[in-house]
Parts: sequence; C-alpha cells; structure tokens
Amino acid sequence: MLDSDLVRSLPKVVLHDHLDGGLRVQTVLELAREIDLVLPADDPSGLSQWFYDAANSGSLPRYLETFQITVALMQSPQALRRIAYECVEDLVADGVVYAEVRWAPELHLHNMEPREAVAAVWEGLQEGMRAMAAAGHVIHVRQILTALRHHPPSTQTAQLVIDCADLGVVGYDIAGPEAGYRATVFRESTDLLRKSGCHITIHAGEGYGPESIQDAINCGAERIGHGVRIIEDGSPLPGSTRRQILDRDILLEVCPTSNLQTGIASSIFEHPVDRLVSAGFRVGINCDNRLMSRTSLTRELLLLHDAFQWDLLRIEEVTVAAMESAFCAEALKAELIRDVIQPAFAAFTDC
Repeated sequence: MLDSDLVRSLPKVVLHDHLDGGLRVQTVLELAREIDLVLPADDPSGLSQWFYDAANSGSLPRYLETFQITVALMQSPQALRRIAYECVEDLVADGVVYAEVRWAPELHLHNMEPREAVAAVWEGLQEGMRAMAAAGHVIHVRQILTALRHHPPSTQTAQLVIDCADLGVVGYDIAGPEAGYRATVFRESTDLLRKSGCHITIHAGEGYGPESIQDAINCGAERIGHGVRIIEDGSPLPGSTRRQILDRDILLEVCPTSNLQTGIASSIFEHPVDRLVSAGFRVGINCDNRLMSRTSLTRELLLLHDAFQWDLLRIEEVTVAAMESAFCAEALKAELIRDVIQPAFAAFTDC
C-alpha cells in the first residue's frame, strides 16, 4: 500500500492546472477584504466548504459562481503576482517538479493591458521558483494562455501566446462549455499558432463526446484537456477519433476528481482512466482546480491507487508520459526524466 508521505515525496508533473482555480482560501479572504468583496463565508473552514459544495452541487451556475469570486480578486498586477507565487509554493509542497499553469488573460484586464497581466503572472512564478530553489526545491513552471469558447472568437489570445514567449508562455488552450461551442470557430487562431510553431492543448471530451475531441484534433491539439469521453468511441478503424489519438500519441490531461464533479462518473471506481491507460492511451494525471476540488496531485494519485491498485510503476508511467508531452524545451524534458523522475522512482521500486 502506498501512503501519502511517499506519494507526496515523488517528483510529479502537472499539465492541467487553472491559476484561478488554485487560490488559497486565506488568500481569497485577504484579497476580498482589500476590494470590499462580500464572500459567502468569512472564515477559512466555511469558505473552503462553500467552494467544495458549489463544485459538487451538480449545478453549473453555482459552480461558475466560484470562478466569479476568484477572477474578481485577480484584477491587479499585485494580486496576480501573489497568486502565482503561492501557486509555486503549493505545487512544491505537493512534490511537483514541472508544471504548466493556465489562465485566460481576457478575464483579467479590468486594470491591466494583456501583456502587463501576463508579465505579472510570470514575475510571480519566477519569484516563486527562485525562492523554492533557494530552499533546495527546484521546480520549473510555465504559462498556458486560454481562450474561451463562449466568447466571440478572436486571435488576441493566440497573438499574445506568440508575443509572450519571453514571459514563460509555452502554449495555447481553449476552454469553456463544449456543447454548442465548437473549437473549430477558433481555427484562425490555431492556424496562426501552428504556423508560428506554438503548442496547442484544447479542453474536449468532458462536457461533450468524441465529436468535440475530433474538433480539437482538427485544430491541431497536441494534448486534450480531460478527453475522457474518448472511451465512448470504440472504433478501431483507421481515421477514427480513437485511432488518431492513439496513433499520434496525443496525451489526455485527465483530472479525476474534477471529472467526478462534472458528472463523468458517479464514483472514482467508475472513472474511465484505468481503462484508457490499459487500452494504450497516453495519460497524465492532474488536479484541474485545486481550490474547488479541494485536492492535490498526491490525493489524485492515491485515489487511483486505492480504486485501481495503481502501483509505483504505473504512477511513474503516467508521470513520464506527462513530462514527455510537456510544452517546454526538449532538453529540459530529457533532463527532468533522466535526472529527477526516473532516479526517484527507481529508489523505491528497486527496494
């Protein structure tokens, strides 16, 4: 049996983590006081429970209320720097050695220009990485910028990805409700990014089925955010959506607890992740929104250990797969796999 201390100590990789979904409860309380924002609870325990209950309510409007609060608190460079810094601290405390943190700049422009907002997040991430390195914990964190399906299609975020490579931006994402909002309306953006050699991941296959995943593939997605409803496509035929994902080694960014909250399965035992891995799909495990799901990557991996008997070899497999599919430089990927991830797992599996 694996325990939390062991799993937490292992080097981990996060590819699907929303900055506005990972705030500390205490930070929410303090930033809300600064801008006189009334919260549904005024103590850490009560507020944490409110976020969790809203995420588990089964009500989309109530779930979205949680992000209305966090986004409202992220409208200044100072707030973005603080939240980004604390994000790095929290990831390190969970044993993460590489992370890509995503957020939608278009939601954070009340007092800032787009590049100013991206720069503020990057400053916070850099400060966090430096502080953690000084304390003996090296972590590499990058940014992914997100466009929103339910907003009018625009190339603004795509151009920002291209223009902000110097600010730790390594990729582009499309998020938001899938049903009725096809990713292909952003083809102008994704075509622009592909021509510029930029990386693309797209949320698909969570709120809608394999058709949404096919749209993401058609837009050039190298990874699929969630993607778990590919299990509904049983076709082994060449050209099928299932076959394309397998043949192209497209990684699925699976977020188990979040998937349960959005109705993918009624319990972790019914979640398709184990079947997907067994069928040969490349999978990385993630938290999605650490605040709303009240989770950590350690907790997510322990859930899979308890439900499907995932051992250290399986956890190493999905960790390496995630690192191989990261959007950072190839040299950094190889270094982290060779010098950090594999030696750490070998130290336990060789015992």
